[in-house]
Amino acid sequence: MTKTVPAPAETSGSLGGRLALLDVLRGTAILGTLMTNVWVFTAPGAEWGILEGAGGVTGFGSVSDGAETLFRLVADGKFLSMLTILFGVGLAIQFDSAARRGQPWPGRYRGRALFLLAEGTVHFVLVFAWDVLMGYAVTALLVAWLLSRSERARRRAMWWAGGLHLLLMGGLTAALVALGDEGVTGGGGGGGVSREVVDLYAHGSYADQVAFRLENAVALRLEPVLSFGLLVFLFLLGVRLYRAGAFGPDAAGRRIRARMLVWGLGLGVPLTAVSALAVPDGFLLSRYCAAPLVAVGYIGLIGAVVDRVRSGGRFLSGLTSVGRTALSAYVLQNVLCVLVSYGIGLGLADRFGESGRPWWVMGLWATVCTVLMTGSTLWLRRFSKGPLESVQSWALRR
Repeated sequence: MTKTVPAPAETSGSLGGRLALLDVLRGTAILGTLMTNVWVFTAPGAEWGILEGAGGVTGFGSVSDGAETLFRLVADGKFLSMLTILFGVGLAIQFDSAARRGQPWPGRYRGRALFLLAEGTVHFVLVFAWDVLMGYAVTALLVAWLLSRSERARRRAMWWAGGLHLLLMGGLTAALVALGDEGVTGGGGGGGVSREVVDLYAHGSYADQVAFRLENAVALRLEPVLSFGLLVFLFLLGVRLYRAGAFGPDAAGRRIRARMLVWGLGLGVPLTAVSALAVPDGFLLSRYCAAPLVAVGYIGLIGAVVDRVRSGGRFLSGLTSVGRTALSAYVLQNVLCVLVSYGIGLGLADRFGESGRPWWVMGLWATVCTVLMTGSTLWLRRFSKGPLESVQSWALRR
């Protein structure tokens, strides 16, 4: 049901104009998700290989293993959770904008969410099976409706979604522990990946890879289904943080971010260490339970750094530019990794194999980040929006 909502009360989080910190956070989250996804692109069998156990955490047996483990633990699930929280923030901003204009809600936002679902579907089929846009679009439709309900209803939905998610992750982890070696652990070096799948990504045609994703779409799309409760929780958390003023430049915003830093990292880092390294088959708990806590801490940490930087320079400007072109940057980083890693491009994943890991993979991440930060900065000197953002705006105006 569409209805006109009253204008929101002013808070320190709903300041006029663009909140600069949000662009920095968004840019960091986009580049941070690549810290996880780059290992997917370079693993034996790529997207499917991860499901069969390729590319797991290597431990601390050597300097290279320790570097890879730390690199991956810093990122896995954390920046994805941050991006999800920020998507909820963006949804709250659009709701408030519609309220100020006296426009009905969800109104035209439904079309925006459905268009995002279409974009995500194309991205899934043509580029990357672990697309996040499809899950975000479906979640946004539900949360957009919840924004027109009472604060009590949103609070109940948020905690119910979070509680059910924890129960599901706990139950799945218990099942994996009970299955032992027969369960899928996400570890190992890829010895269990079928040779056919490895060859598909190393030497197969682009058409064959697209066909493979379509044939296995159900299995490849399980993550947003299993984590739907977490998506709802984090969207609504983003709404609450925004309305509390957590992203504002004032003293109240800094106090909230300081608490986020202490509690998020204080709880999330130890839980990540325990679930990822000490609990057998604890990767679900690490990625989907501990990681969101760390993401809250990262927001607080980045906010504290930005508050203390008097002149951001090129680095902060680059992060801001990526944040302002987030959709385009997200898709482009995946396209670049496909062209570098798979056989349809340079085929470096097969050419290097385990040789040079993890260093060349980290180098690939750093190179793509540099390209995105430089490219988005140059693009925004001539255009007000990223290329995909412009296409989206054009399509939704029609």
